Amino acid sequence: MKKYRDQTMGSLEPHIFAVAEQAFNKMEIENNNQSIIVSGESGAGKTVSAKYAMRYLAFISKSKTETENEKKVLASNPIMEAIGNAKTAINDNSSRFGKYIELHFNDRNHITGVSMQTYLLEKSRVVHQASHERNYHIFYQLYSSRNMFPQLKLGDSDKYNYLNSLHSDNDSQSINETVNALNTLGFSEEQQYSIWEILSSILHLGNIEIDKNTGDSDSCSISSNDPSLKIVSTLLDINKGELQKWLCYRRIVSLNETFEKPMTAVEASRARDSLAKHIYASLSQWLISIMNSTMCDTSPSQTNCPKIGILDIYGFEMMKLNSFEQFCINYANEKLQQQFNLHVFKLQEKEYRKEGINVHNIDFYDNQPVIKLIESRLGILDLLDEECRMLKGSDASWTQKLCKKYDKNDRFLKPKFGVMEFTIKHFAGDVKYSSDGFLDKNKDTVFEDQVNVLRNGKNPLLKKMFFVKNSKGSPTHSKQNKETVGSQFRNSLNALMTTLNDTTPHYIRCVKPNDSKLPFVFDIQRAVDQLRACCVLETIRISAAGFPSRWTYVDFFLRYRVLLKSKKINRNDPKLTCQRIVEEYIKTKDNYKFGNTKIFFRASQVAYLERKRAEKRKDCSILVQKTWRKYICQKKYLKIRTSIIKIQRCLRAYVARRYILI
Repeated sequence: MKKYRDQTMGSLEPHIFAVAEQAFNKMEIENNNQSIIVSGESGAGKTVSAKYAMRYLAFISKSKTETENEKKVLASNPIMEAIGNAKTAINDNSSRFGKYIELHFNDRNHITGVSMQTYLLEKSRVVHQASHERNYHIFYQLYSSRNMFPQLKLGDSDKYNYLNSLHSDNDSQSINETVNALNTLGFSEEQQYSIWEILSSILHLGNIEIDKNTGDSDSCSISSNDPSLKIVSTLLDINKGELQKWLCYRRIVSLNETFEKPMTAVEASRARDSLAKHIYASLSQWLISIMNSTMCDTSPSQTNCPKIGILDIYGFEMMKLNSFEQFCINYANEKLQQQFNLHVFKLQEKEYRKEGINVHNIDFYDNQPVIKLIESRLGILDLLDEECRMLKGSDASWTQKLCKKYDKNDRFLKPKFGVMEFTIKHFAGDVKYSSDGFLDKNKDTVFEDQVNVLRNGKNPLLKKMFFVKNSKGSPTHSKQNKETVGSQFRNSLNALMTTLNDTTPHYIRCVKPNDSKLPFVFDIQRAVDQLRACCVLETIRISAAGFPSRWTYVDFFLRYRVLLKSKKINRNDPKLTCQRIVEEYIKTKDNYKFGNTKIFFRASQVAYLERKRAEKRKDCSILVQKTWRKYICQKKYLKIRTSIIKIQRCLRAYVARRYILI
C-alpha cells in the first residue's frame, strides 16, 4: 500500500489502491466529497474490491492517536459479510444486499467515523435456497459453534428447513472473526448472546409443524407439544400460547367489526416464513444502526467535513430463473449505468457546449428508455403496486396488463408461450423474468398480531427491534406493508443517485475471467462481453476523443503557478497565467482547450503537470535545504573564525609581552 501513496494515476501498474489514492488525493486538493463505485457481474469480485479500497483508505489516513477509528472501520466488514453474504450457484461469497459505506474525514484527513446504508436485503433466502446454494453465512457460523451455546438447542443441520446442508471448513474460523469484530465495535456479551438467540429462533421457527385440521381444509393447528414451538418461545421469551394461536389465525378488521379468521396450512406456512424473514431483516437493520451510532462522529465540527463513499452493490444477474429479486437488482444496475452515462457522457457533452469547446457529438448507448419503462408513472413498478392493492390481484393478471400496455415498447418482449413471464432488454443483455411470486414479494406482508407477540415478550433486543420512534418522536410498530418493497427500493435508489451526483465519482469495473470459478483461466470473449456491456470500451473511445480532465482558471492558477517564474505570474489575470503555464509545458495544442471559465485536458496531461509540479516543489525544497545548510555552516564558520582570531590575538599579545620582558 505504501507503494501507491502520493502516486498519480497511471504512474504505477493498475490497482484498486491507485483508484482509492486518486479519490483521497482529490478530496485533499478540492475538499469535496468523493465516491468509489464498484460494479460488475455477480461473482466478479466487487465485495473484495470494496474491502481493499476501504483498507487502503484506512491505512493512509490513520494517525498515531486515532487508530481506534480505523480498527472500527475495518471491523465492520466481517459483520456485514456475515449478515448479508451467502453462497450462490455462481459465487461462494455473493452480496445479497447493496451497501453504501461513507468514510468521514476531519480537517487533517484522518478518518473520524463511518456510516452505512443498505439496500434490498434478499429476505427470501432466509427461508428458501436453491440447490447448491446456502443461507446467509451467519447461520452456518452460528451452527459451527453450537457446542459453545448448548442453551440454543441446535441439533443436526439437516433437520432445519431453513438450512441447506452445505457446510464449509471456514465457518468455524469466520465465527471468530465475526465475534472479534463485534467486540471491537463495542457489542456487549449480553447483546451478542441475544443475537445468537434470535438467529437460532429463526431456524427453530422454520421447523414448527403446521398441520391441516381433519375434516376442515380451511383451518390448521400447531401442537402444544411441538418441540420447536417450545424452543422458539423460550429463546425469545415470548408467550407460547399467543405464538401458537397467531401462527394459525389472522385478525380481520372491517368497518363494523373485528374477527379472527383461521388460515389454511399453506397460508400459515407462508405467514410463518414471512415472520422469519421479517425478524432477520429487523435484526440486520438493528445491527447496522448500532454500528452506525458507534462508528459515526455526529459532532457539529464534522458536519461539513469531506467524505469518501464506497458503493458495493449486487452485480447484474441473469439466472436460469429470474424473479422479483433479480428484477430489482438489474433495475439498480440500470440506475448505476445511467449515473455513469450521466457523469461520463451527458454532462461532458453539456459542459463542452457551455464552455464553447468544439467537439463532435458523443454517441453512446442511452438506457433511459429501460429506466422509464420500470419506474415512470404507470411503469412496471406502478402497475405492480396497483395490482397489489386489488383484492383479487394476481401475478398472471399483472403480467397480462404489462403485455397489453407495452406491446409496442421495443425494450419489453412478450412471452411466446405462457403468460407468467416477460423479457426486458437491459443494457447488459435480455433477461427473461418469471412473474410467479412478484406480488407476494412486493407486498412482503407480515401480520401485525404475530409481530405483537414478539413485541410484547420480555426479550429486550426484540423490543428495540420492533418498537422504534418515527421522525416525529411517536412510536411506530414497523408496519412495513404500508409501502411496497418496490416503492421503497425505488425511493432509496433515487436518494442514492442524488448522493452520488453530489460527489466526484471514481469507478472500479470488476470483470469475471470465467464462469467456472477456475484459477488462471481467462475466457477472452467472456471478458470482452462484460467490458462492452458496462461501456468500458465505449468510455475508452470517447475519452480518447474528448477532454476528461478540466480545471477552473482560479483553481489551476493556485495549484500550478509554482511552475512559472515569478516575473511571468500575473496575479490580476489568472487566465493569462494559466495560458502561459499550459503553453510552456504542453507543446501539442490538441492536448488542451481553453474554455470560457475552464481549461480542458486530454487524458494523462494533468498527471504530467502533477509530476512537473512535484519535481518543482522537490527542487525548491532542496534549494531551501541547501540555503539553510549554507546559512548554518556559514554561521558556524564565522563563529569558529571569530574564536580563532581571538585566540590568535591573545597568543600574539602573550608572546609579545614575554619578548619585551626578555
